[in-house]
Amino acid sequence: MTDSLDRFLDRAGTLLDRLEALLPAGAQPIDWSAGTAFRWRKRNGRGFLDPVRHPHAIAFADLKDIDEQKKRVRENTAQFVGGRPANNVLLTGARGTGKSSLVKAALNEFARKGLRLIEVDKADLVDLPDIVDQVADRRERFIVFCDDLSFEASDPGYKSLKVALDGTIAGSAENLLIYATSNRRHLMPEFMGENLEAKHLGGEIHPGETTEEKISLSERFGLWLSFYPFDQDQYLDIAEHWVGALGGKSGAGMKPAALLWALERGSRSGRVAWQFARDYVGRGAGARGRK
Repeated sequence: MTDSLDRFLDRAGTLLDRLEALLPAGAQPIDWSAGTAFRWRKRNGRGFLDPVRHPHAIAFADLKDIDEQKKRVRENTAQFVGGRPANNVLLTGARGTGKSSLVKAALNEFARKGLRLIEVDKADLVDLPDIVDQVADRRERFIVFCDDLSFEASDPGYKSLKVALDGTIAGSAENLLIYATSNRRHLMPEFMGENLEAKHLGGEIHPGETTEEKISLSERFGLWLSFYPFDQDQYLDIAEHWVGALGGKSGAGMKPAALLWALERGSRSGRVAWQFARDYVGRGAGARGRK
């Protein structure tokens, strides 16, 4: 009898362990002192803020040839951190031109004044209301950062983002802004058929409802910043900066090597310039003191 009871209890214990693994974990307290940047993660169906141990430390001074965009982001973030009115920001344009780096640079500059960054994957935008609830009573100022944002028409995150940008009946959190980057200005794909919905009335062209709906999302960002591909001189300027920043020296051979690097990759973006500098300095080709 005792053996039978022990076997039953063992099996019951095993079953409970399995069930426990399937159930959502209980809410864990957030260690706000663990970092200045956080990621919204999911585990067993429950979202939580996970501190980023080593956030990418990049300075505004490291971002070249996007001076106007840099000025606007810095001013808007300074207003926000200072408790003054500020806007949600949408950064759109060519890839590798510094959109994401600008957001990271803002954190680097204003973290000591209470700014915190929360990175949210596009798939988790449906959790934005939960994130707002978790930070609404904090004294810090929070930027929710969504990188490479775009939607399909049926994407559930689309509606959640619209609500977070405008607020619900309860209003949006005063200490939270959304900064998003995208290669699409209106965040959603545009199809030829949508142009056929446009009407010509009294000499004016009125876009169709589908187009109006797509534009309405991007219009909810108060500050739009556009980024454009770099020309050759700008690319070389950025490459030279990074060679120096990484401890190298830009000699006579640097520019031809940088141009060949860009030609092989079919791009003169800031990211390509940074990758070139890492390779150039890492190989010792641009070492200081080299003859």
